[in-house]
Amino acid sequence: MKKSVLHSYRFTLLLIGALCAGSVTGVLLKDKAAFFKPFGDVFLNLLFTAVVPLVFFSISSAVAGMSSGRRLGKILLYMLIVFVATGTVASLLMIAAVKAFPPAQGVQIALEAPADTSAVTLGDAIVRAFTVSDFVDLLSKRSMLALIIFSILIGLATATAGERAAGFRSFLTGGNEVFSKVIGYIMLYAPVGLGAYFAYLIGVFGPQLFGSYFRAMLIYYPLAVLYFFGAFSLYALMAAGRAGVGTFWRNIFPAAVTALGTGSSVASIPLNLEAAEKSGVPEDIREVVIPIGATIHMDGSCLSAVLKIALLFGIFQMDFAGPGTLLTTLAVALLSGTVMSGIPSGGFLGEVMIVTLYGFPPEALPVISLIGALVDPPATMVNAVGDNVSSMLVARWMGGPQWQEVKA
Repeated sequence: MKKSVLHSYRFTLLLIGALCAGSVTGVLLKDKAAFFKPFGDVFLNLLFTAVVPLVFFSISSAVAGMSSGRRLGKILLYMLIVFVATGTVASLLMIAAVKAFPPAQGVQIALEAPADTSAVTLGDAIVRAFTVSDFVDLLSKRSMLALIIFSILIGLATATAGERAAGFRSFLTGGNEVFSKVIGYIMLYAPVGLGAYFAYLIGVFGPQLFGSYFRAMLIYYPLAVLYFFGAFSLYALMAAGRAGVGTFWRNIFPAAVTALGTGSSVASIPLNLEAAEKSGVPEDIREVVIPIGATIHMDGSCLSAVLKIALLFGIFQMDFAGPGTLLTTLAVALLSGTVMSGIPSGGFLGEVMIVTLYGFPPEALPVISLIGALVDPPATMVNAVGDNVSSMLVARWMGGPQWQEVKA
């Protein structure tokens, strides 16, 4: 039994050990730990290079293999409902937290005027999110939402073309298998790459965690951990009962640690897909929900959006109360955690939206930009893991109570 547990968690334990070693190295070497950054960059570059074709092949092959267009429509509908529901829960939890513990209490911040943002409009941002002006622009992680939409279209066209597209359908399926293997080879380097990157992050940026934003961090980090273990356990319970909770936690940590270490939900897609497969989520559901979720489903970003708004209200001595204010905060948080998250530089654009919507002066922008940077690691981990448990909820909705057969 002990050997079986160690076998199941060996990769997770290896990653955690590498992160701990990197963190200790960063604390000891401080700024000198920047030496390790190139070793982490090699891992990130390899991962991001492979993840774009992986997303294309996984989504397009899954859609092309669907026998029913109605099933795809149901998956997308249920996915969006789950995304909005979990984002609402996250936003309401943070609203309650900042009401109980105002993040700006006792905080003194020297404001500096940011760069001019007048040219940024929501309409332009949405156009850039859903489309690109040239085919080659699709082949970039910065155009992930546009790539996802293009992949769905390719899959639909392949499915409706029938037998005439059998060869192309086989090409998509084979491409998915090949790039899944490629990701597996890259992940062999993960302990070295993630350990090195953590050494750099802790050594160079660690002291900022103890500055004037300490109170805000004391709110966000514990709540993110509470949401990570509490809410995700509840969602897994709703999806597959007690056995589903155990299955979920046995398989999710490699994806969670990767998201925490890389600061990217996209980087965790391969391991998220693997974890969902081990949890019994049907292939067409996991290969649609998880890649799309990595782009437009961000519970951690909903948490941070509310924190940013509450912080600015406190700094500028405004009353963070009243149904109108709180409902607007909820709407902005959901927008930041869904539509804006799929836009290139969406985090920054979400912060611009917060500042302009509430009429804050432009000097407020760098304040919440720093908050975004400080909460990014746990926010990304919550974002990524939320995609996995969402795929379980969609599977439960699609397949009924017995969708998952858990082996003892």
